[in-house]
Amino acid sequence: MFMFIGIAFIALGFILMSGGGTEDPNVFNDEIYSFRRIRLAPTLVLIGLGIEVYAILLNPHKKS
Repeated sequence: MFMFIGIAFIALGFILMSGGGTEDPNVFNDEIYSFRRIRLAPTLVLIGLGIEVYAILLNPHKKS
């Protein structure tokens, strides 16, 4: 279950990171430097990777 949560965080981060291009190569689009693409999306990807590491190290057979 934790693996799927981590994959969802990583996918959401990459989806938020996408876009920001322009049709005309001579016009620069400042939208590529938005908070969503510079701070939020990479943070979500790193959180997702952390969840994946936790899920890999988690012992499902451990009894409480």
